[in-house]
Amino acid sequence: MNTETTLDPQRLPQLPIYKPNSRGTGGVIRFGLNPAKSALFVDAAPQTGDKQFDWERKLTMKWSLTDIGAALSVLQGRQSEAKLFHQSEKSNSAFEIVERTDPDRAPYLLSLSRQDAADKSVRKVAIPVTHAEAATLEAALRAAIARLLAW
Repeated sequence: MNTETTLDPQRLPQLPIYKPNSRGTGGVIRFGLNPAKSALFVDAAPQTGDKQFDWERKLTMKWSLTDIGAALSVLQGRQSEAKLFHQSEKSNSAFEIVERTDPDRAPYLLSLSRQDAADKSVRKVAIPVTHAEAATLEAALRAAIARLLAW
């Protein structure tokens, strides 16, 4: 029996990148592999206090292999940005990963946003990512592809 399909979703493999700041405008973006659903889920939550995040109102986007490949193409230096859009009846979601060349800023910026169809309100979480975090994310995404393909 495949135990991955019976695991609690909170216990599936995850890579969170936490970025709280002193202004309270930080956030966290978490990448979670779910082999049972043949997908990678990306969650984002805004900072609500000192190292606290609003997981109750998190934004979630389900990534396919193609979405993972788009993010990897930026992390591997093949292109400078990738923008992913997912549309549903309830909302539109967008994920963006951008390579930045300003030496005074983190080399990457990740953002996840969602616009609700009903009231057109937009929520967004954006975080800077260091080279070390980007290297870890690249390794995790490459491993996710292998797991999702069962290779």
